Amino acid sequence: MVNLQEKAWQIRQEVVTLIHRAGSGHIGGDMSVTDILVALYYKHMNCSPENQNDLNRDRFILSKGHCVEALYCILADRGYFPKSDLDNYSGYLSKYIGHPSDKVNGVEIGSGSLGHGLSYSIGMALAGKMDGAPYRVYTVMGDGELAEGSVWEGAMAAAHYKLDNLTAFVDRNRLQISGSTETVMAQDSQEERWRAFGWHVLSVDGNSTKALDFALQEAKQVKGRPTMIIANTTKGCGVSFMENQAAWHHKSLDDEHYEIAMRELEQRRAAAHEQDCE
Repeated sequence: MVNLQEKAWQIRQEVVTLIHRAGSGHIGGDMSVTDILVALYYKHMNCSPENQNDLNRDRFILSKGHCVEALYCILADRGYFPKSDLDNYSGYLSKYIGHPSDKVNGVEIGSGSLGHGLSYSIGMALAGKMDGAPYRVYTVMGDGELAEGSVWEGAMAAAHYKLDNLTAFVDRNRLQISGSTETVMAQDSQEERWRAFGWHVLSVDGNSTKALDFALQEAKQVKGRPTMIIANTTKGCGVSFMENQAAWHHKSLDDEHYEIAMRELEQRRAAAHEQDCE
């Protein structure tokens, strides 16, 4: 069985290496969202390279598509494509670009135009209901993204159609490219807002794979309404100089910062491994 927390630190190391090599990437959000993606791809979703054409596979949409580096590293680690493919990430004529591309194995749709991912996911979940299919649909949105009006149209529709096969996340790191979400467009309390729209709402530590694991198990038991998991995260999670810094929304690392980041993440990874062995 995969040690989810150790895997999350490993993926962060691969993300840091990818962005350092490419010289570009949305590293702050990558680091906050990683635990969510790890919990989904290594335990909860019925999807793999072997069943990617199965109509009953679970679906995932990364609505906050600018954090694609974390998704690509996980897809490569799961075997959807060789890790060496990412050597040309964001390079000339590469299909591995800065937002999810449906030319990439394992990516359901091209995404990243903020506010669209929830609606895509609702369409997939509604189709599953109409077909009597067993698959579940998952999507991750950024908290800055929630200023988009289409999100709330989708919120109404999902509850109206009682889409209990849909689970959405808000990566609630409270920062976006221009600063604090509460300064740009105040949105507390997210929990109250989604409940008012008829969703089953859970609020958890979004950088704890254990907490996410429990929340996802609960979501699968909910009947008659969709589930929203407010994942309270830290932007830049795991790297001291990045944490809670809006400046690291989109930024690469010089060699010195790369070495510091890798060293800190390795310490976190080793601690997670030791804790699992106790």
